[in-house]
Amino acid sequence: MGAMSDSPARLWRALVSADPSRPFVTSYDELGDRIELSRATLDNWVSKTSNMLVDGFGTQPGDRVALALPPHWQSLAWILSSWSVGAAVVLSDEGVAPDTEVAVAASGRLEAALDSGAEEVVGTSLDPLGLPLREVPPMVTDYTVEVRGHGDHFPAYPVDAAEPALESAGRTLTGADVAAAGRALAKEWDLGEQDRLAVVVAPDAPLTALREDLSVLTAAVVSGAPLVLTPPPAEGDLQRFLDRMGTERVSVLYGPEPAGDLPFRRVV
Repeated sequence: MGAMSDSPARLWRALVSADPSRPFVTSYDELGDRIELSRATLDNWVSKTSNMLVDGFGTQPGDRVALALPPHWQSLAWILSSWSVGAAVVLSDEGVAPDTEVAVAASGRLEAALDSGAEEVVGTSLDPLGLPLREVPPMVTDYTVEVRGHGDHFPAYPVDAAEPALESAGRTLTGADVAAAGRALAKEWDLGEQDRLAVVVAPDAPLTALREDLSVLTAAVVSGAPLVLTPPPAEGDLQRFLDRMGTERVSVLYGPEPAGDLPFRRVV
């Protein structure tokens, strides 16, 4: 396959085209509230976000987008839209990566994003239903307000997989590297469309909980296995957690929690 075909953006487009109505991500918050997005629904957010980046912020291939967000369905939309426009995702466990063209942060990190030197700062509430921020500081764009005004379709960009797509843990990975990492992990975990992959993450975990190369996300894209993002069970609440996993038909679980004998494959 050529460089263009190996880009994660093209892998995402192929997945959506294959079966748009199939679920891609189900997300739970600490209260147990659930939201499920099909491939087509998440792609609608990806398209709107891509159009916002290009039309609203003038983002070009080679630009850098700092994401100071936890694993969340909105975070996935930002990752995929950044790749769709040829921008590199920049992750930092320390806070907000400095000196990027765009910095995206949850409400608790907006001041750090404003101090990061980014040309554009975007805030998101991470509300399960996509509600706006309660307070919007000056010079901050409210993601869920601004993005709704942008188009539902984003034309295919000539994204070169040989260009940087991810900066994480002191490394720079090309689009081809990111796609290869996803393929390798999908093979290692024996993931297929029949699986559902639970990712157990604390609500304040960094995006590197999806691995430093984001290969948990790209493995789901490559294999077609839907993701279930869920916090770990509270103390003494393991049975409710297991019931939830059963309801979601989870077959593979990634994450440090929970301990004990689990009725599905556990991967590390």
